[in-house]
Amino acid sequence: MQVIFKGCYSVRPMEPTWCGRIPLSEWDQIGIITHVPTIYFYRPSQNWLSQESTIVTTLKDSLSRVLVPFYPLAGRLQWIGNGRLELECNELGVRFIEAESLSSLDDLGDFSPSSEYRYLVPSVDYSVPIHEVPLVLIQLTRFKCGGISIGTTISHAVADGPSAMHFITEWARLARGEALQTVPFLDRKVLRAGEPPLVPPCHDHDHDHDHSEFNLPPLLLGQSENTEERKEKTTVAIIKLSKTQVEILKKTANESWHRPSNDRGFTRYETVTGHVWRSACKARGHKQDQPTALGVCVDSRCRMQPPLPKGYFGNATLDVVATSLAGDLVSKPLGYASSRIREAIEKVNDEYVRSRIDFLKNQEDLTRFQDLHAILGSDKGPFYGNPNLGVISWLTLPIYGLDFGWGKEVYMGPGTHESDGDSLLLPGPDGDGSLLVAICLQVVHMDAFTKHFYEDIMGV
Repeated sequence: MQVIFKGCYSVRPMEPTWCGRIPLSEWDQIGIITHVPTIYFYRPSQNWLSQESTIVTTLKDSLSRVLVPFYPLAGRLQWIGNGRLELECNELGVRFIEAESLSSLDDLGDFSPSSEYRYLVPSVDYSVPIHEVPLVLIQLTRFKCGGISIGTTISHAVADGPSAMHFITEWARLARGEALQTVPFLDRKVLRAGEPPLVPPCHDHDHDHDHSEFNLPPLLLGQSENTEERKEKTTVAIIKLSKTQVEILKKTANESWHRPSNDRGFTRYETVTGHVWRSACKARGHKQDQPTALGVCVDSRCRMQPPLPKGYFGNATLDVVATSLAGDLVSKPLGYASSRIREAIEKVNDEYVRSRIDFLKNQEDLTRFQDLHAILGSDKGPFYGNPNLGVISWLTLPIYGLDFGWGKEVYMGPGTHESDGDSLLLPGPDGDGSLLVAICLQVVHMDAFTKHFYEDIMGV
């Protein structure tokens, strides 16, 4: 795809905002601290397209307005030593890029993820010092057919999925001429950001919680590092599950595993993710005694006592890890895989979250808990590729229906993700109970994965 860049601007808050440094919480500083991309495609009506500047003006003006309540996003990160970061609120603004493509939206077919998307989502240059990198980059691309795409990429060190979607939906609301619906709650001190640990290292709650999720995930048997696995060529697929197929999987998981009589049934996430995990083990041809880990992202907002304030802006999702032997996942019923995932998720309660905050506060250096691959181009940080997997749920995020005034998107999806084992669960766009699994695997395993994924639903 040929894309011509027409302009690049800094969009700053429309009114003066508070300036100064604010501490980040422990959750902001671990895991993915790089940017996370999404993309939206639209077919605006002719009256929008006839005034070429209207779309740009609408987006930039509303962006400038929404950066007033969401002013931390107009700032920059600063390293403060030992793998720790602070956020400098300095009104430097976000980057807005205008581009044109000689293609039409029809050339993209069903919008399945492709390497072409990298031309439509802003790329982030991590070779410059982090305090020069904008926290939000947005690219508006016009297609020759009159369609447009809006590619966004937002720093995960400042906002997790719920917070990023909060920002984007409020931006669209202001663009439509409506008022802000939920004011962001910006005080990260509710997660004790910048405060010393409550418990000294020697008395840490490690006897209560083993914090095993901070251990590096298992390697392939016979290997002492994952360098070779990181180098393998990957591909992305979007696999569709109808409502009926989701219900078949849920019924199978719930009927195939003994649970206490008062226990609620397995959720869509626990069921479908269990199926993804088993299918990946089969596709990768794991030996029976191969250990495998599944990274699960849990939102702690409502799991804390008291729950975090409405509109809490920052990272409140944390990763927990389900583990198993590949042989057990494959030979036992689907309910076994779902039960391992349920067990990992149910650990996340108020005491667990606070214990983990203290555990991280007591670490001399946070680097080993960060995914620095994009920043350093190195093999540092946890790797959830073969024999492992990470499945993030967007099932409850308001990802669809983003209307800036010219109607809802014709397609929304994740931007580029190219790491083996990265996967997302999304609701089907039609609200009919269907689900989408966006998964990145090594090229050599993808066909087998798709085959096992569908055959096992038929055979359950």
